[in-house]
Amino acid sequence: MSDGRSGRARRVAALVRKETYQVIRDPSSILIAFVLPLILLFLFGYGVSLDANRTRIGVVVETMTPLTQDLAASFMASRYFEVRQGHDRREFEEALVVGEVRGIVVIPSTFASDFTAHNHPQVQVIVDGTDPNTANFVQNYAQGVVQTWMRQRASETPRETAGITVEQRFWFNPELTSRHFLVPGSIAIVMTLIGTLLTALVVAREWERGTMEAMMATPVTAAELLAGKIIPYFILAIASMTLCVLVAVFIFGVPFRGSILALYAISAAFLLPALGQGLLISAATRNQFLASQLALLSAFLPAFLLSGFLFEIGSMPTIIQWISAIVPARYLIPSLQTVFLAGDIWPLLLKNIAILLLAGAVFLGLAARSTRKRLA
Repeated sequence: MSDGRSGRARRVAALVRKETYQVIRDPSSILIAFVLPLILLFLFGYGVSLDANRTRIGVVVETMTPLTQDLAASFMASRYFEVRQGHDRREFEEALVVGEVRGIVVIPSTFASDFTAHNHPQVQVIVDGTDPNTANFVQNYAQGVVQTWMRQRASETPRETAGITVEQRFWFNPELTSRHFLVPGSIAIVMTLIGTLLTALVVAREWERGTMEAMMATPVTAAELLAGKIIPYFILAIASMTLCVLVAVFIFGVPFRGSILALYAISAAFLLPALGQGLLISAATRNQFLASQLALLSAFLPAFLLSGFLFEIGSMPTIIQWISAIVPARYLIPSLQTVFLAGDIWPLLLKNIAILLLAGAVFLGLAARSTRKRLA
């Protein structure tokens, strides 16, 4: 019994050593594991932003009074807007059409008199609806500037009856910085690329060259062969993830409030289905081109579109929400965001880890069945 176990261990160690040498000698593996993740991380960290800071708008003051000038100054002082001021809305209509400004705030000529008479003064906000997200930002931020100005004016006139004041508090991400949840999500995309795409490409290349059949003619079992393939790429993916986390924390300034244990636990659980899916794809296609296309369609695109990375799952159609339930990245991305921004919320993490381990068992089982010891 011990001789069998030691022989199995030697075979697995030899396969791991052989696969490690192949990874080191293959420039494409290093590029996908370390260069491509950094490129993606910098693109998501600097190039993709859901923040609407410095949005260009036009502010129309139809009648210049101390009150209207003060309100216009509030818009100009806001960090959310880049303001161009005018006296007629027609000055900005063409700019709104061609996209030079995203909205027009009109302070009407009756504003000062209505405010003095307590007659509910009105401010008109005209926005470009071609981009609904930016339109909502402009509308909400403009309303916020007006409400803040009204509260300040009310505090200066204590005889006025104070209205209801809403005090907002944002937990975990007080500044609502989109980078703080985009960068952890991009780490999940990187791990998907390494775990599924890289594994599928490398193993499919061995099928094309015939080296896989040569190994299958040896006493190595399918389970030992899978272990020899999984371990090097598992370590490679963990190393790439560690590099991405260091870049996220020390370059992008993303807070890290959880523990290293939680980070590596959820990452290791995710890599099992990711690697299993890559091995399954390579065994099913045995062709690098087909393997790459299938990996992109079945792993990368679902991780990008159906995981909650950019689009809220709750706002998707019901059938799409059901489909997203089988996407492993759906359980990794909220877990990474939780570890980074909130800390170790173990009820959430353990649930997602259990789901990922189950998915990993399914994918690895299918991969072992497809990579059974036979010549085809």
